Amino acid sequence: MLYSIGLQYLPVTTYTLICATQLGFNAVFSFFLNKQKFTPYIVNSLVLLTISSVLLVFQTDSGDPNKASKSKYTIGFLCTLAASAGYALMLSLTQLAFQRIIKKETVRAVVDVTVYQSLVATCTILIGLFASGDWGKLSAEMEGYKSGRLSYVMNLLWTAVSWQVFIVGCTGLIFQVSSLFSNVISILGLPVAPVLAVVFLRDKMSGVKAVAMLLAIWGFVSYMYQHYIDDLKIKEEKKKFCDDDDEHVSEIGLVN
Repeated sequence: MLYSIGLQYLPVTTYTLICATQLGFNAVFSFFLNKQKFTPYIVNSLVLLTISSVLLVFQTDSGDPNKASKSKYTIGFLCTLAASAGYALMLSLTQLAFQRIIKKETVRAVVDVTVYQSLVATCTILIGLFASGDWGKLSAEMEGYKSGRLSYVMNLLWTAVSWQVFIVGCTGLIFQVSSLFSNVISILGLPVAPVLAVVFLRDKMSGVKAVAMLLAIWGFVSYMYQHYIDDLKIKEEKKKFCDDDDEHVSEIGLVN
């Protein structure tokens, strides 16, 4: 819901770049909940992503076709920021649940977690939909859809399907690696979205947005480089262990 409010009041480029802060939030939550270790590259990523989002709140977007007021722009910014923090917290809590509650290394565990999360989200949305009275406007919204009723239904259908595939993939990465790694992969397409918005939605790429996008990309690359270093260390340790094991076997053979 918070993401929807943010997207309503913000242009796609601004909205996408603010969503990149979820990686920084996830790093903080992972430190306290999942005992994630901070390194200079992870801290650098956190700082850069935070700065890239803060830059966006100090300017209104003249390229926004809806021309949102400053107050609506601020509301959209805060809602998107809160949604990013909430999503990051959910990822860290999911990893914590796998570690301390579920304790099962099965595909069914991943599917169960996905189903339970989606069920809670669906119930919450339905309660809000009927409590606000917006359910009565669904027919008018469908009729007013420019591409027609069929396109409206297909849009909702495939959005739901693709979202579920995304959730299963993210949960699987949490299960196999960590919540932080899952979040990094999930925002892999963020730097591409502003460019696509400029090309297909005629959104305007201002200088502030360009700088913010570069900082977001820099922050993402910084974390990926840290993951690359960690992967090299793991490979070196495995190689050293295998070499030591071979030497031990050779010594036993010489003694015999």
